[in-house]
Amino acid sequence: MMGDSSRRVGPGRPGRDLRLLYVAAFLRALSTGLIGVLLGIYLAKFGFNAAQIGYVISAGLAGGACATLLVTLAGDRFGRKRALVCIAMFGAAGGLAAATASAFSTILAAAFLGMLNGMGRDRGAALVLEQSILPATTTDQTRTQAFSWYNVLQDAGHALGSLLAGLPYFFRAILPVGEIASFRLAVGLAAVIILATAVPYLKLSPLAEASAAKQKTPVSPETRKVLFRISSLFAVDALAGGFLVSSLLSYFFYRRFGITEGAVAVLFFSARVLNAFSHLGAAWLAKRIGLVNTMVFTHIPSSVFLLTVAFAPNFPVAAVLFLLREGLVEMDVPTRQSYVMAVVRPEERTVASGVTHLVRVAGWAVAPSFAGALMQGVSLGVPLMIGAGMKIGYDLLLYAAFRKAKPPEEAATAGNI
Repeated sequence: MMGDSSRRVGPGRPGRDLRLLYVAAFLRALSTGLIGVLLGIYLAKFGFNAAQIGYVISAGLAGGACATLLVTLAGDRFGRKRALVCIAMFGAAGGLAAATASAFSTILAAAFLGMLNGMGRDRGAALVLEQSILPATTTDQTRTQAFSWYNVLQDAGHALGSLLAGLPYFFRAILPVGEIASFRLAVGLAAVIILATAVPYLKLSPLAEASAAKQKTPVSPETRKVLFRISSLFAVDALAGGFLVSSLLSYFFYRRFGITEGAVAVLFFSARVLNAFSHLGAAWLAKRIGLVNTMVFTHIPSSVFLLTVAFAPNFPVAAVLFLLREGLVEMDVPTRQSYVMAVVRPEERTVASGVTHLVRVAGWAVAPSFAGALMQGVSLGVPLMIGAGMKIGYDLLLYAAFRKAKPPEEAATAGNI
């Protein structure tokens, strides 16, 4: 089922609520970028091995999966604003607990409670609700552009957050603290930033909420069919992505090439800057070749570049290949988000966003444990090879399944030719 291509936004929607969503997304991405780069190294400082680090990352993502399930099933009835504020508070509480704990079991529990995101990219329950609200602030013609800017701001936050992963050096330089304490301060800062996202959420207008009528509208059989097909494919992509979370990638560079956390921070900052440019390019490209084509034809080359990173002879070569990958890998994100919101009815968007994100978060939660164990028992580069191969397979299946299913703006254009 396709959305109504003639829909226009209501008065006041494009302005204040959209800006508030952008602010919240930027702040959350700032925290996620910091944790994503720092978490693996932070845990290594406690003497945890790669397998244990993988378990902590999986626990955090499992917490995110549970939160995603809750907002999918009851987010509209509970209240989108209220749910977003609760997510911010739990995130802050878990982050602060992780910043003060030392025992593996305690950090594991804190990661689950706080939905600690070792992905290095924002893919949690708050994203589900924000993406359900965002389409109501724009039109079908500008929807992909709005999602692109939403992702650009997230990438800006991810980039600056990655750079903040060098804060332990800074704290040790200006404060009388040791190495572990400097890392604790950085992780604590990430928790405070998450708490700050509650402020813009509290200022959202009532237009951000789903109407009572929409809350009771059942999902149509056609939408269920589309969601089943696309979610099955997203599960494959997410499982592959779980082998490639930023915490494990930063650990890979840290262990394989012996570089410092400062060098890792600069590398991931550069990667997130490239992600931001790629999101802008995604909207431009999608207008010319379509959403599905943009998703597939940029994603496959990025996986090939990633595959070569595992065999790089030294850090400079690995860094170049990694950055080439990052310049392409995120072009499917705003296009994918826009596509899912376009092919369902407005009243089905929270469920559609929730279901598609839930399978992704669940896949991410499962894979890091296996990736960490493979790093520990086989080779540091094995997860990169597995993840890249699975992603290429996903892209081919996605193209075969959805190349003929057009969103409203593309269907209208095709009809006018």
